[in-house]
Amino acid sequence: MLQQIQIAKTDLVFPLFVDETLLKKRAITSMPGQERYPVNQVGKAAQDLWDCGLRAILLFGIPKIKDAVASAAFEKEGVVQRAVRTIKNTVPDMAVITDVCACEYTDHGHCGIVGETRSGTDLLNDPSLEVMNRIAVSHALAGADVVAPSCMLDGMVGSIRSALDDEGFEDVLIMSYSTKFASAFYGPFREAAESGYAFGDRSTYQINPANAREAFLESQLDANEGADILMVKPAGFYLDILAEIATIGLPVAGYQVSGEYAMIKAAAQRGWIKEREAVTETLTSIKRAGADLIISYFAPDVARWMDEEQ
Repeated sequence: MLQQIQIAKTDLVFPLFVDETLLKKRAITSMPGQERYPVNQVGKAAQDLWDCGLRAILLFGIPKIKDAVASAAFEKEGVVQRAVRTIKNTVPDMAVITDVCACEYTDHGHCGIVGETRSGTDLLNDPSLEVMNRIAVSHALAGADVVAPSCMLDGMVGSIRSALDDEGFEDVLIMSYSTKFASAFYGPFREAAESGYAFGDRSTYQINPANAREAFLESQLDANEGADILMVKPAGFYLDILAEIATIGLPVAGYQVSGEYAMIKAAAQRGWIKEREAVTETLTSIKRAGADLIISYFAPDVARWMDEEQ
């Protein structure tokens, strides 16, 4: 009766991987219990999530063909675009959020267009913005409710907002990966999304984990550019940052990332911790810090546990 923080199903967003190369589901070995889905099975997956009480999906796509300019990311018949249409035809009221980035679609694995800079080969900000605009608009055309740019480019939110508005998508929301750290906890995701990089790393455009003031400023800048939802990624190791960003006043999403998921799973499988209790504690902590939404691979499990308690 006196517990201050309660997790609800409507707090949860489930990340879903859609793979254009598959004919049937494939397990993600570094994320036990998670799978990649072919496009023709995402409708059923969405229906199953809806039936257990979840109301939002975050889509990631794995294309058949990758190139230097991520051309498959903004094709009308791209993997995410087809998945969005399939989900909306099957479960019209499901909130469909799409990841807007190029790392899954480029042959080099970086989040946009790369070229020569004064410090060597690196991400080029302004050419990459044009790609993000095209991806976001293509997702909106397919029926996405929310686009979620994750490439941490300067001016990203303002550029995408203008592009969406110019095409008549003023009502499509932007959930910005506004505070995304150059974290060691993304490893399993890179297997899941086939988004490892061929050279260098992403530390030149993601945030140094030591930089709290910069992290807050990045979210503040995105809020000023028109973001509707701000995100902290990873969530569990950056609750101090999440709590401060919540003071900006916009809704905040905390992403419990693949490494956080995999650690809990691995320890639970060895009997070192109790999975259900550990998951509940971590999600409660994220919400207690100020998150309005929690993106978690545990979302279907949590929904099922809630039903068992009734």
